[in-house]
Amino acid sequence: MEKSKWIEVYRTMQLIRLIEQSINDEYKYDEIKTPIHLSIGQEAVAAGVCINLRKDDYVFGTHRSHAQYIAKGGDIKKMIAELYLRKTGCANGRGGSMHLVDPEVGILGSSAIVGGSIPLGTGTALASKLLGNDRVTAVFFGDGAADEGTFHESLNFASLKKLPVVYVCENNLYAINSRQSARQAGSIYEWAQGYGMPSYQIDGNDVMEVSEYAEKAIARCRSGEGPTLIECLTYRWKGHIGTVDDVGEGYRPKEEYDHWISKCPIKRFSEFLRKEGALTDELAQSIDHEIKDLTEEAFQFAQSSPKPSPDELLDFVYAD
Repeated sequence: MEKSKWIEVYRTMQLIRLIEQSINDEYKYDEIKTPIHLSIGQEAVAAGVCINLRKDDYVFGTHRSHAQYIAKGGDIKKMIAELYLRKTGCANGRGGSMHLVDPEVGILGSSAIVGGSIPLGTGTALASKLLGNDRVTAVFFGDGAADEGTFHESLNFASLKKLPVVYVCENNLYAINSRQSARQAGSIYEWAQGYGMPSYQIDGNDVMEVSEYAEKAIARCRSGEGPTLIECLTYRWKGHIGTVDDVGEGYRPKEEYDHWISKCPIKRFSEFLRKEGALTDELAQSIDHEIKDLTEEAFQFAQSSPKPSPDELLDFVYAD
Protein backbone atom coordinates (compact mmCIF):
# COMPACT_ATOMS: atom_id res chain seq x y z
CA MET A 1 0.00 0.00 0.00
CA GLU A 2 1.33 3.44 -0.95
CA LYS A 3 2.06 5.78 1.95
CA SER A 4 -0.30 8.33 0.43
CA LYS A 5 -3.20 5.94 1.13
CA TRP A 6 -2.36 5.09 4.74
CA ILE A 7 -4.52 7.78 6.34
CA GLU A 8 -7.38 7.11 3.93
CA VAL A 9 -7.37 3.45 4.97
CA TYR A 10 -7.13 4.35 8.66
CA ARG A 11 -10.09 6.70 8.27
CA THR A 12 -12.10 3.98 6.51
CA MET A 13 -11.41 1.48 9.28
CA GLN A 14 -12.32 4.01 11.96
CA LEU A 15 -15.44 5.00 10.01
CA ILE A 16 -16.60 1.37 9.92
CA ARG A 17 -15.86 0.91 13.63
CA LEU A 18 -17.58 4.07 14.87
CA ILE A 19 -20.64 3.70 12.65
CA GLU A 20 -21.14 0.10 13.73
CA GLN A 21 -20.68 1.06 17.38
CA SER A 22 -23.38 3.69 16.88
CA ILE A 23 -25.67 1.08 15.30
CA ASN A 24 -24.97 -1.17 18.28
CA ASP A 25 -25.86 1.63 20.71
CA GLU A 26 -29.02 2.71 18.86
CA TYR A 27 -30.38 -0.80 18.37
CA LYS A 28 -31.70 -1.02 21.92
CA TYR A 29 -34.27 1.70 21.22
CA ASP A 30 -36.06 -0.67 18.80
CA GLU A 31 -36.33 1.91 16.02
CA ILE A 32 -33.96 -0.06 13.80
CA LYS A 33 -36.41 -2.74 12.70
CA THR A 34 -34.08 -4.87 10.57
CA PRO A 35 -31.84 -7.64 11.96
CA ILE A 36 -28.22 -6.48 12.12
CA HIS A 37 -24.93 -8.37 11.81
CA LEU A 38 -21.95 -6.32 12.99
CA SER A 39 -18.36 -6.76 11.81
CA ILE A 40 -16.62 -4.85 14.59
CA GLY A 41 -13.11 -6.32 14.76
CA GLN A 42 -13.00 -7.25 11.06
CA GLU A 43 -12.48 -3.76 9.60
CA ALA A 44 -9.09 -4.46 8.04
CA VAL A 45 -10.49 -6.88 5.47
CA ALA A 46 -12.95 -4.55 3.73
CA ALA A 47 -10.65 -1.53 4.01
CA GLY A 48 -7.59 -3.41 2.76
CA VAL A 49 -9.36 -4.84 -0.27
CA CYS A 50 -11.49 -1.86 -1.33
CA ILE A 51 -8.63 0.66 -1.25
CA ASN A 52 -7.32 -1.15 -4.34
CA LEU A 53 -10.61 -1.17 -6.26
CA ARG A 54 -11.83 1.45 -8.70
CA LYS A 55 -15.20 3.12 -8.37
CA ASP A 56 -16.55 1.11 -11.32
CA ASP A 57 -15.35 -2.23 -9.96
CA TYR A 58 -17.97 -4.47 -8.40
CA VAL A 59 -18.43 -5.59 -4.80
CA PHE A 60 -20.81 -8.20 -3.42
CA GLY A 61 -21.37 -8.66 0.30
CA THR A 62 -23.25 -10.91 2.67
CA HIS A 63 -25.64 -10.54 5.59
CA ARG A 64 -22.67 -8.89 7.37
CA SER A 65 -21.78 -6.24 4.81
CA HIS A 66 -21.83 -2.80 6.43
CA ALA A 67 -18.03 -2.75 6.21
CA GLN A 68 -17.87 -3.49 2.48
CA TYR A 69 -20.56 -0.90 1.75
CA ILE A 70 -18.67 1.77 3.69
CA ALA A 71 -15.21 0.84 2.38
CA LYS A 72 -16.39 0.90 -1.26
CA GLY A 73 -17.81 4.39 -0.81
CA GLY A 74 -21.51 3.71 -0.35
CA ASP A 75 -23.76 6.58 0.73
CA ILE A 76 -23.76 6.52 4.56
CA LYS A 77 -27.03 8.41 4.94
CA LYS A 78 -28.81 5.96 2.66
CA MET A 79 -27.29 3.00 4.50
CA ILE A 80 -28.48 4.16 7.93
CA ALA A 81 -31.89 5.05 6.47
CA GLU A 82 -32.12 1.52 5.11
CA LEU A 83 -31.51 0.12 8.59
CA TYR A 84 -34.51 2.17 9.73
CA LEU A 85 -36.47 0.87 6.68
CA ARG A 86 -37.15 4.38 5.42
CA LYS A 87 -38.03 5.48 1.88
CA THR A 88 -34.69 7.28 1.64
CA GLY A 89 -32.76 4.06 2.25
CA CYS A 90 -30.39 2.62 -0.32
CA ALA A 91 -32.96 -0.09 -1.13
CA ASN A 92 -35.96 2.23 -0.58
CA GLY A 93 -36.60 0.62 2.80
CA ARG A 94 -37.22 -2.79 1.26
CA GLY A 95 -33.99 -4.59 2.07
CA GLY A 96 -32.67 -3.63 5.47
CA SER A 97 -29.20 -4.30 6.82
CA MET A 98 -28.67 -7.54 4.90
CA HIS A 99 -29.47 -6.14 1.44
CA LEU A 100 -27.37 -3.00 0.96
CA VAL A 101 -26.91 -1.64 -2.55
CA ASP A 102 -25.33 1.39 -4.22
CA PRO A 103 -24.78 0.82 -7.97
CA GLU A 104 -23.19 4.26 -8.40
CA VAL A 105 -20.06 2.98 -6.65
CA GLY A 106 -20.23 -0.61 -7.86
CA ILE A 107 -22.11 -2.12 -4.92
CA LEU A 108 -24.63 -4.28 -6.76
CA GLY A 109 -26.06 -5.82 -3.64
CA SER A 110 -25.56 -8.12 -0.71
CA SER A 111 -27.35 -11.37 0.00
CA ALA A 112 -28.71 -12.80 3.22
CA ILE A 113 -28.40 -16.29 1.76
CA VAL A 114 -25.19 -17.93 2.97
CA GLY A 115 -22.98 -18.26 -0.09
CA GLY A 116 -25.56 -16.44 -2.21
CA SER A 117 -23.23 -13.62 -3.24
CA ILE A 118 -20.57 -15.96 -4.64
CA PRO A 119 -22.34 -16.97 -7.89
CA LEU A 120 -23.62 -13.40 -8.34
CA GLY A 121 -20.09 -12.01 -8.25
CA THR A 122 -18.90 -14.78 -10.53
CA GLY A 123 -21.62 -13.67 -12.94
CA THR A 124 -20.52 -10.03 -13.05
CA ALA A 125 -16.95 -11.22 -13.61
CA LEU A 126 -18.19 -13.26 -16.58
CA ALA A 127 -20.00 -10.16 -17.88
CA SER A 128 -16.80 -8.10 -17.58
CA LYS A 129 -14.92 -10.67 -19.62
CA LEU A 130 -17.62 -10.93 -22.30
CA LEU A 131 -17.85 -7.14 -22.57
CA GLY A 132 -14.09 -6.84 -22.81
CA ASN A 133 -13.71 -4.26 -20.04
CA ASP A 134 -11.23 -4.53 -17.18
CA ARG A 135 -13.67 -4.26 -14.29
CA VAL A 136 -12.88 -6.51 -11.35
CA THR A 137 -15.38 -8.10 -8.97
CA ALA A 138 -14.59 -8.65 -5.28
CA VAL A 139 -16.85 -11.17 -3.56
CA PHE A 140 -16.87 -11.19 0.25
CA PHE A 141 -18.15 -14.19 2.21
CA GLY A 142 -17.62 -15.96 5.50
CA ASP A 143 -16.13 -19.35 6.34
CA GLY A 144 -19.63 -20.80 6.58
CA ALA A 145 -20.25 -20.05 2.89
CA ALA A 146 -17.44 -22.41 1.95
CA ASP A 147 -19.72 -25.24 3.12
CA GLU A 148 -22.12 -24.46 0.27
CA GLY A 149 -22.07 -26.04 -3.16
CA THR A 150 -22.19 -22.63 -4.85
CA PHE A 151 -18.73 -21.89 -3.46
CA HIS A 152 -17.18 -24.89 -5.21
CA GLU A 153 -19.20 -24.53 -8.42
CA SER A 154 -18.35 -20.83 -8.73
CA LEU A 155 -14.63 -21.27 -8.09
CA ASN A 156 -14.41 -24.08 -10.60
CA PHE A 157 -16.21 -22.03 -13.28
CA ALA A 158 -14.19 -18.87 -12.59
CA SER A 159 -10.93 -20.75 -12.84
CA LEU A 160 -12.00 -22.55 -16.00
CA LYS A 161 -12.98 -19.29 -17.72
CA LYS A 162 -10.20 -17.15 -16.17
CA LEU A 163 -12.69 -14.65 -14.79
CA PRO A 164 -11.63 -11.33 -13.17
CA VAL A 165 -12.91 -12.06 -9.68
CA VAL A 166 -11.27 -11.95 -6.26
CA TYR A 167 -12.89 -14.21 -3.68
CA VAL A 168 -12.39 -12.74 -0.21
CA CYS A 169 -13.18 -15.11 2.65
CA GLU A 170 -13.60 -13.34 5.98
CA ASN A 171 -12.84 -16.34 8.14
CA ASN A 172 -13.92 -15.37 11.65
CA LEU A 173 -13.81 -19.04 12.71
CA TYR A 174 -17.55 -19.39 13.36
CA ALA A 175 -20.75 -19.97 11.40
CA ILE A 176 -23.24 -18.57 13.95
CA ASN A 177 -21.88 -20.55 16.95
CA SER A 178 -20.52 -23.53 15.04
CA ARG A 179 -16.73 -23.50 15.09
CA GLN A 180 -14.94 -24.03 11.80
CA SER A 181 -12.89 -26.95 13.14
CA ALA A 182 -16.13 -28.84 13.88
CA ARG A 183 -17.43 -28.34 10.32
CA GLN A 184 -14.57 -28.44 7.85
CA ALA A 185 -11.93 -31.11 7.41
CA GLY A 186 -9.68 -29.04 5.15
CA SER A 187 -8.57 -25.43 4.70
CA ILE A 188 -10.58 -23.05 2.56
CA TYR A 189 -7.58 -21.64 0.70
CA GLU A 190 -6.37 -25.16 -0.08
CA TRP A 191 -9.77 -26.02 -1.58
CA ALA A 192 -9.35 -23.06 -3.93
CA GLN A 193 -5.92 -24.29 -4.95
CA GLY A 194 -7.64 -27.52 -5.97
CA TYR A 195 -9.55 -25.51 -8.55
CA GLY A 196 -6.33 -24.25 -10.09
CA MET A 197 -6.23 -20.69 -8.81
CA PRO A 198 -3.75 -18.87 -6.58
CA SER A 199 -5.05 -18.77 -3.03
CA TYR A 200 -3.62 -17.63 0.25
CA GLN A 201 -4.39 -17.68 3.96
CA ILE A 202 -3.34 -14.38 5.53
CA ASP A 203 -3.67 -12.30 8.70
CA GLY A 204 -7.00 -10.55 8.20
CA ASN A 205 -6.29 -8.16 11.08
CA ASP A 206 -3.23 -6.73 9.33
CA VAL A 207 -4.58 -4.19 6.84
CA MET A 208 -1.19 -3.79 5.16
CA GLU A 209 -1.02 -7.51 4.45
CA VAL A 210 -4.63 -7.60 3.25
CA SER A 211 -3.97 -4.68 0.90
CA GLU A 212 -0.78 -6.25 -0.44
CA TYR A 213 -2.47 -9.50 -1.41
CA ALA A 214 -5.58 -7.76 -2.72
CA GLU A 215 -3.53 -5.41 -4.89
CA LYS A 216 -1.74 -8.33 -6.55
CA ALA A 217 -4.97 -10.30 -7.01
CA ILE A 218 -6.75 -7.32 -8.58
CA ALA A 219 -3.81 -6.63 -10.90
CA ARG A 220 -3.87 -10.29 -11.94
CA CYS A 221 -7.55 -9.96 -12.81
CA ARG A 222 -7.01 -6.83 -14.91
CA SER A 223 -4.28 -8.54 -16.89
CA GLY A 224 -6.61 -11.41 -17.79
CA GLU A 225 -4.91 -14.07 -15.66
CA GLY A 226 -8.03 -15.11 -13.77
CA PRO A 227 -9.30 -15.38 -10.20
CA THR A 228 -7.62 -15.46 -6.80
CA LEU A 229 -8.92 -16.45 -3.37
CA ILE A 230 -7.73 -14.68 -0.22
CA GLU A 231 -8.68 -16.27 3.09
CA CYS A 232 -8.42 -13.59 5.77
CA LEU A 233 -8.22 -14.90 9.34
CA THR A 234 -10.08 -12.48 11.58
CA TYR A 235 -12.63 -12.35 14.39
CA ARG A 236 -15.92 -10.58 15.05
CA TRP A 237 -16.18 -8.97 18.46
CA LYS A 238 -19.97 -9.11 18.63
CA GLY A 239 -22.19 -12.16 18.36
CA HIS A 240 -23.51 -13.59 15.13
CA ILE A 241 -26.55 -11.31 15.17
CA GLY A 242 -27.67 -8.27 17.10
CA THR A 243 -25.73 -6.66 19.93
CA VAL A 244 -24.91 -9.68 22.12
CA ASP A 245 -21.36 -10.99 22.54
CA ASP A 246 -21.89 -14.78 22.37
CA VAL A 247 -19.05 -15.27 24.86
CA GLY A 248 -19.09 -17.85 27.63
CA GLU A 249 -19.99 -21.47 28.27
CA GLY A 250 -21.52 -23.09 25.23
CA TYR A 251 -20.47 -20.24 22.95
CA ARG A 252 -17.08 -18.72 22.25
CA PRO A 253 -14.42 -19.23 24.95
CA LYS A 254 -13.57 -16.09 26.94
CA GLU A 255 -9.84 -16.74 26.53
CA GLU A 256 -10.21 -16.88 22.74
CA TYR A 257 -12.29 -13.71 22.72
CA ASP A 258 -9.75 -11.81 24.84
CA HIS A 259 -6.91 -12.98 22.60
CA TRP A 260 -8.57 -11.56 19.50
CA ILE A 261 -9.57 -8.32 21.22
CA SER A 262 -5.88 -7.80 21.91
CA LYS A 263 -5.26 -8.10 18.14
CA CYS A 264 -7.52 -5.16 17.30
CA PRO A 265 -6.79 -4.26 13.64
CA ILE A 266 -7.33 -0.52 14.17
CA LYS A 267 -5.10 -0.31 17.22
CA ARG A 268 -2.45 -2.28 15.37
CA PHE A 269 -2.54 -0.01 12.31
CA SER A 270 -2.70 3.12 14.45
CA GLU A 271 0.44 2.10 16.32
CA PHE A 272 2.21 1.48 13.01
CA LEU A 273 1.15 4.87 11.63
CA ARG A 274 2.28 6.68 14.77
CA LYS A 275 5.63 4.92 14.67
CA GLU A 276 6.05 6.03 11.05
CA GLY A 277 5.06 9.59 11.95
CA ALA A 278 1.99 9.51 9.71
CA LEU A 279 -0.61 9.79 12.48
CA THR A 280 -0.63 12.25 15.37
CA ASP A 281 -3.04 12.72 18.26
CA GLU A 282 -4.31 15.90 16.61
CA LEU A 283 -4.99 14.17 13.28
CA ALA A 284 -6.64 11.18 14.96
CA GLN A 285 -8.93 13.48 16.96
CA SER A 286 -9.78 15.43 13.81
CA ILE A 287 -10.73 12.24 11.97
CA ASP A 288 -12.86 11.04 14.90
CA HIS A 289 -14.61 14.41 15.09
CA GLU A 290 -15.35 14.34 11.36
CA ILE A 291 -16.74 10.81 11.61
CA LYS A 292 -18.85 11.72 14.64
CA ASP A 293 -20.45 14.61 12.75
CA LEU A 294 -21.05 12.43 9.69
CA THR A 295 -22.58 9.67 11.81
CA GLU A 296 -24.87 12.01 13.75
CA GLU A 297 -26.02 13.60 10.49
CA ALA A 298 -26.74 10.17 8.98
CA PHE A 299 -28.81 9.01 11.96
CA GLN A 300 -30.75 12.28 12.05
CA PHE A 301 -31.44 11.95 8.33
CA ALA A 302 -32.64 8.38 8.78
CA GLN A 303 -34.82 9.05 11.81
CA SER A 304 -36.50 12.03 10.15
CA SER A 305 -37.08 10.27 6.82
CA PRO A 306 -40.58 9.02 5.91
CA LYS A 307 -41.57 5.38 6.11
CA PRO A 308 -43.04 3.61 3.07
CA SER A 309 -46.84 3.74 3.10
CA PRO A 310 -49.12 0.69 2.64
CA ASP A 311 -50.18 1.82 -0.84
CA GLU A 312 -46.54 1.55 -1.94
CA LEU A 313 -46.32 -2.14 -1.05
CA LEU A 314 -46.08 -3.33 -4.66
CA ASP A 315 -43.67 -0.60 -5.81
CA PHE A 316 -40.45 -2.07 -7.24
CA VAL A 317 -41.99 -5.55 -7.35
CA TYR A 318 -43.09 -5.55 -10.97
CA ALA A 319 -41.47 -3.95 -13.99
CA ASP A 320 -43.47 -1.34 -15.89
